[in-house]
Formats: sequence, structure tokens, C-alpha cells
Amino acid sequence: MATRLKSALVLFLFLLAIAHAHADVTLLLEEPYSYDGAFAGTGHAAVYLSRVCAETPLLLRRCAPGEFGAVISRYDGIAGHDWIAIPLIPYLYAVDNPENVPLSADAKLVDFLRNRYRVAHLESVAPDGPGGEPPTGRWVELVGASYIRAIYGFHIDTTEEQDDGLISKYNSEPNQMQFNLITHNCADFARNLVNFYYPKMLHRSVIGDLGVTTPKHDAQLLVHFGERHPELHLTTYVIPQVPGNIRRSGPVRGVVESVVRAKKYMLPLLVFHPVITGALVVAAADGARFNPARNVMVFDPSGELDPPLAAEQRRLYQNRLDSLKRPLAEGNPWYGTKWQELQADSVPQVDNSGDPLLEVKLGDETVDQGLSRNNILSTSAPPELAEWILVQRLREELKKGGSPKVSEQNAENDWALLQQTMQIQHKNREPIDTRLTAMRSARP
Repeated sequence: MATRLKSALVLFLFLLAIAHAHADVTLLLEEPYSYDGAFAGTGHAAVYLSRVCAETPLLLRRCAPGEFGAVISRYDGIAGHDWIAIPLIPYLYAVDNPENVPLSADAKLVDFLRNRYRVAHLESVAPDGPGGEPPTGRWVELVGASYIRAIYGFHIDTTEEQDDGLISKYNSEPNQMQFNLITHNCADFARNLVNFYYPKMLHRSVIGDLGVTTPKHDAQLLVHFGERHPELHLTTYVIPQVPGNIRRSGPVRGVVESVVRAKKYMLPLLVFHPVITGALVVAAADGARFNPARNVMVFDPSGELDPPLAAEQRRLYQNRLDSLKRPLAEGNPWYGTKWQELQADSVPQVDNSGDPLLEVKLGDETVDQGLSRNNILSTSAPPELAEWILVQRLREELKKGGSPKVSEQNAENDWALLQQTMQIQHKNREPIDTRLTAMRSARP
């Protein structure tokens, strides 16, 4: 029996090694935010290669064991280069390791983490300003993408030989800025890179996008191709936007779809050009039918893909959270506080392990509040503050609408962490009563 178990374990590890040895290309469809979300809504496109890594932001190489690969995309006006490659975890979260990802974030923390990563790794493409200050410009798009938007991934298999050919091609060709919003945008770059692996798979939509390459149309074509070729193991997933007080990103659309959905464009067209309006509605219909959130798994910073939280489970956790509303309000002086209020006078930092934290003022005292799973319960802040942060995170994750915001596993992990925090709070209730008084008087 022991021999069989040992053989089964060896076989399992062998199959696991094969699975992790697979090369693949993943198109990243990124939801719009800020002005793009308000006016165009087409979002951003990038390409993630799991077995191609960034020796520098401008030089590609094969990944070593344990590395996560790199995200490559076209940018406008960053050191005069056409494309830049960033390791996956920094690209998504502006930290070096999955365990350093914060549980919640605001703009101040994001700016801090981005600049910290820039100083350590990106001086060649985003050097300090004249006075040593962080530079202005669009370099911030290189890191921390998951703080500002949800991202969809569409993966198909490739071969290691194809990866080697792509590395050789991109390292040998000039890397000079070619960005043009109409003819050489980020989706054009993604289209050309994916077509290197599978020629002519992606192309412009003359009708639906008026001849402009868009991220959503690229994704739609890749999904159709993957469905016709099951041997390529099409996988779709979502990388949720990190919870916090940063404005949530919006749905991604094509060019004509954006026009049709915008009343400020459609009402004048309907009045003066009803025939053109009808044609636009028909042209937008195909893109509107493609839902990037359909049947997606949920990405975890560790690299795992887990099922999204089902509606029934969401209601269960919501009911549990609602049942805690009164005891949380009675026992926590931070209940009802907003992120802006908490972080108005706080200072973001990282500990010796690279985990983010906040230096928070409590009366005359300054305490450290950990923000990652590693340090949220191990810093000097009272457990009431950690409890409040976890409640805010769960509330964001349990909201309806849009793409899935949390996986079954992460919801379970977050709930367990909240329970652990409440147990610590209950255990320490009497010794911290005097601190609670100071916290109430210091609350913004």
C-alpha cells in the first residue's frame, strides 16, 4: 500500500511539473477607468507570457523555475520606447512577491508602492525628476494595474520553441515608439504579438470598430479561435480590482458599441441621421454579445485559478456579515469610518519583508497597521482596526454587478481572517479599553 501511495505521489508531482512547464500566451483585456471609461470605454490590451521573463524592461529571456513570466504592452511616451516588459506580479500589484499584495488600497498607498518599485527597477525608463522627485508622465501605467481596473485573461497554449522565436525577434528589432491611437495602439501591438504565435488569428473589425483595433475585439477573436481548437486549452479568468476606495473601473466596449451606448452621441444622430443610427446599432450588436466575464475563473496573486463565489454563497456571507453589524458597531470605534478619513493622516510604508503597512495616528501615539495577509495581525495597531479593514474588503468583494470580485477560496480565507481578528479582539478586550477611548477621541 505504501509503495502504491509513493508511486501515485511521484506520478502526481511529475504531472504537476509538466503542467507548470507549459508555455502559453494570454491576452489581457483591461477595463477602462478615468477619462477612457467616461469617453471611450475601450480599455487597454497587454500580453502575458508565462515562460518569457524580463531581464530588463527592454530585454526578454526565458524564465527560470519559479518565475511568473512577464506582461508586455505598447505605451505612449515612455522613454521613447514602443514596448516595455514588466514581471507579472509587479505589473498587477506594484510589489515584488504575491504575499506582499495589500488586502485593500487607496491612491496614496498605490502611489507609494509604484514609486518604490520604480526606484528599485525602472530608473532606466522612468528616472527621477530634476529635484529627485518621482517623474511625471505615463510610467505609472507600467505597474499596479489591478488597483485601477479589473482585468480579464484569455489563455491558449504555445510551445517553448515559439517563445524562443519571439524572444529573438523582439530583442533584435528596434524598440522605438510607434504609438498611434488609430493605427498603432495597444490593441494593435497585442494583435501582432499574438499573431506571431498563431498568424492571422486576430484582425481589425472594419464594421464593429470602424477599422480600429480594440482590446475587446482581440479578446473575442481569441476566444472563438480557442473554442475551435480545444487542443490549445483555452482558459478565461478575471483578475479582480483590488478592494479599496479607488474608483471602480467600468465595462469594456468596442468603438461603435461605445457610441451606441452614449446618449450624447446617439440622440443627435437619431434625430438627423436615423439610417446611420440603425446601421451603428446593428454593427454594435456583435460586440455587445461578447461578455468577457462569462464562465471565468478568478485569479489569485499566488497564480492559482479558483471558481468565483456563487450567488448562493455570496448571500450566505452577506447574511453573516449583516449579523455582525450591531456587535461591530458597538465594539469598534472605527465602524462607519471611510477610507479617506482613515488614511488622511496616515503614512504608507513597508516592513522588512516587503509587506505594506500604514503608520496611523491614534491620539498622541503612532501605530503600524499591516495591510497584507502576512502582517495585518502582527503589527502594533489594535485588532479593531484590522477588523474594520477586513470588513471593508468583504463588503467590496460581496457587491453585485460587473465581473466576479472574489473566488470561493479567497472569500473563505477573508472570512476566516476576520473571525481570527474578532477572537483576538475579544481576548484582549479589557486591556485595550483605555486605548479605545484614545481612538474615539482621535477618530477623524
